[in-house]
Amino acid sequence: MLNHKPVPVEDYERAQRKSAGFARTKTTTLMATVFPPIRWVVPDYVPEGLAILAGRQKLGKTWLAIDMAVAVACGGAGMGTIMCEQGDVLYVDLENGPRRIQRRIETLLPDARLRPDLSRLEWVTTAPLLNNGFIDALDHWRLSVVKPRLVVIDVLQRIKPPGNSNQNAYESDYATLSPLQRWATEHGVAVIALHHTKKGGADDPLEALSGSNGMSACADTTLVLDRDQNGTTLYVRGRDVEEKESALTFVGGIWTLCGEAADVRRSSERGNILATLEEASEEMSPSELAHVTGMKHGNVRKLLHVMAKVGEVRKTGRAKYIHPRNAS
Repeated sequence: MLNHKPVPVEDYERAQRKSAGFARTKTTTLMATVFPPIRWVVPDYVPEGLAILAGRQKLGKTWLAIDMAVAVACGGAGMGTIMCEQGDVLYVDLENGPRRIQRRIETLLPDARLRPDLSRLEWVTTAPLLNNGFIDALDHWRLSVVKPRLVVIDVLQRIKPPGNSNQNAYESDYATLSPLQRWATEHGVAVIALHHTKKGGADDPLEALSGSNGMSACADTTLVLDRDQNGTTLYVRGRDVEEKESALTFVGGIWTLCGEAADVRRSSERGNILATLEEASEEMSPSELAHVTGMKHGNVRKLLHVMAKVGEVRKTGRAKYIHPRNAS
């Protein structure tokens, strides 16, 4: 068995620069290279690189971005539960002036005596376009702080230049975001760009972003904030993050992570079925339960089967179900 010694990243990159034509790398060299671990800014949700946080208007994207920014700047908990490594944060807020920013911080952290040190969170309320000095300004900030970890752009549309008439929408969006993605990746900084979703949504969350698919294709991570009859969810998919959909609550400007959306939804639906059966004067069929609860018939049947196995409900001989407390 071959025993290849680890190759420093610097040697690997130097070999690539010296190559003529394509910068080719042998698989053995690649596999022996020791790369630094991925830097997580918000563990399991936001790694280094470009992330797009999208959602409908007035859904709370800004509150969520501020939550993450404060957590990183203080080394605190994002979304109430996720501990973040402390570092320097730049929040480019192009929609809210200093007065509104102040009010939002006071809402999140009302007691000034207990307020953590927020000196590592800096704000910008004016900025050049992406193709007209924005990257240079980001680099100036990066070099001026001790530990640059997070940049928030609220909202992306304010720094996005007009499309190129010689390119289609996909090509234009991809080309526009590429320098920002490259800067974030090269320097190990997370950049969260806030964006809107289309009216009516889409079957695939990534296709729900307003504009072309070039945005989600260029971004390293895409997060989609959504709300329906089952509650609020945060969907995430990316190159370095495991695909997931989490349930959240939003009360008084504060976002709280509740767990995996499927588990929370299933727990809620189970509770709905149990409450309905407990109040019923007689046994109920899956169809009757679906009608009363407003749940899908297929979901009700599957849940009843599982609930009966663990004793949460009892099945009668007529393919109907009853709450254990009501069983004679």
